[in-house]
Amino acid sequence: MGFLYWKIRNIYMATAQNLKRLEGITKSPVFSHVNSSLVGLSTIRSSNAQLMLCKEFDSHQDLHTGAYSLSVSAATAFGFALDTVSVLFVTFVTYSFIIFNDGNTFAGNVGLAISQVLILCGMLQHGMRQTAEAIAQMTSVERILQFTQLDEEGPFTSDPSNKPSLEWPNKGEIKFDHVYLQYSNSDPPVLKDLNFIIQPAMKIGIVGRTGAGKSSLISALFRLSEFNGIIYIDGINIKKIGLHDLRNKISIIPQDPVLFSASLRDNLDPFHKHDDAALWATMEEVELKSAFTSLDHQISESGSNLSAGQRQLLCLARAIIENNKILILDEATANVDPATDTLIQTTIRKKFQNCTVLTIAHRLNTIMDSDRVLLLDHGEVLEFNHPYILLKNEQSHFYEMAKETGDNTMKQFHIISEEAYNNSKFNMSTEITIQKKENLKILNGNSSV
Repeated sequence: MGFLYWKIRNIYMATAQNLKRLEGITKSPVFSHVNSSLVGLSTIRSSNAQLMLCKEFDSHQDLHTGAYSLSVSAATAFGFALDTVSVLFVTFVTYSFIIFNDGNTFAGNVGLAISQVLILCGMLQHGMRQTAEAIAQMTSVERILQFTQLDEEGPFTSDPSNKPSLEWPNKGEIKFDHVYLQYSNSDPPVLKDLNFIIQPAMKIGIVGRTGAGKSSLISALFRLSEFNGIIYIDGINIKKIGLHDLRNKISIIPQDPVLFSASLRDNLDPFHKHDDAALWATMEEVELKSAFTSLDHQISESGSNLSAGQRQLLCLARAIIENNKILILDEATANVDPATDTLIQTTIRKKFQNCTVLTIAHRLNTIMDSDRVLLLDHGEVLEFNHPYILLKNEQSHFYEMAKETGDNTMKQFHIISEEAYNNSKFNMSTEITIQKKENLKILNGNSSV
């Protein structure tokens, strides 16, 4: 009987593990949909999208219910098979007393034997069910173990021999030297042979179509993904320093503000490096001081109790407090009102005047006053020059992108970029070196890549 139980369990396990895995996969969309719906309730109501969201939820729920029903049905069939074997065994024991009765068989002995057989069957069934359930649940462990197979990031702390000084970077120069990046060995490179130098305090606008490599370039700079080639910041190879030492020295204001469910103080200064007076002074610079009465004011998850503009201004305040020499803007003003947009742009020009600023631009008007525009296409540098110079060249790719915005906007671009060019300290007298595919090219005010 034990052998039959073991064989039935093995047959069941092949199906149970796959069904348990399928149930887990179909359960995730249900939870994600509920969480997203709760976060976006105001948007759903204002858009009158309740019916659409209900249909989406029903679709996810039906898929999960189907997988769960299959799992329950398989478990029921497994139990039925075990019960069938148990019934056959009890029947065999009962008939054995009849067939092999020698006249000395008593009813009490038969009852005792049958009761012991039932206890034995129950224990064996319980053991089979529990081991089967334990093995089926191990699919969760299997999914967790998949994370152990991921490539590890570099060390968080720098080796003492390579640890940069506390003042690093004190200039903000960035150099890309033959940088390639691909997210997996089976995927094509998303960055291809990037070679350029960004001088200290330059304001760079990074533009390109979807998939051009703008975000991948920032990922390489933060070492979110490992790359081939070398990136230097103030002459130091960022691969040779710890991730904490690198990332703590680069500030970023993302398009979607990142705020934590914590106090205002913890969101502004997570590591408590600054006193309250410095925090309040920064809040005043971004015109948020009047919006809060205390640094202990609690911020909800993702800043849901703040407006979009306030969330973005808090991220700006955090960058000001960090006072790093390199700042990255991922279209930080895309989702705010015009007044907040103006405040953010003005504050950045004032507080980060001597810092290197890289702006990922989805709207060209935000980078027309930049010192240089870095235009990417399929991971390659197509152009790298002042926007005014590129707009003057009707053969440039940047000119074609700007032309798509319309004639009136194009005229405004010319006016803004020309004024910025005339006032820039990085004009014709300053050269930018770009090395592309072993050929060193010097870009001055009259040329483009």
